[in-house]
Amino acid sequence: MEKEIMIKSTTGLHAALAAKVVQTASKYTVEIELVYKDKVVDLKSILALMSLAIPHGENVRIVARGTRAAEAIKDVSSILG
Repeated sequence: MEKEIMIKSTTGLHAALAAKVVQTASKYTVEIELVYKDKVVDLKSILALMSLAIPHGENVRIVARGTRAAEAIKDVSSILG
């Protein structure tokens, strides 16, 4: 499963937002990744997520595999988008 969203935070993907995303993604036993431009990172890794330095208004794709993939994508999307 996957979903494309736009980063709506006016400060982009900052540390506090990234921490919330990682905490939410880690609640699920699914493989969940964020795709930005040509980079793919594990959404359960704050260092990987912060390394992308995604600014406001950029489109990203959330990709998840597993039995609760849709639920995980929905929860993470609600934080980012």
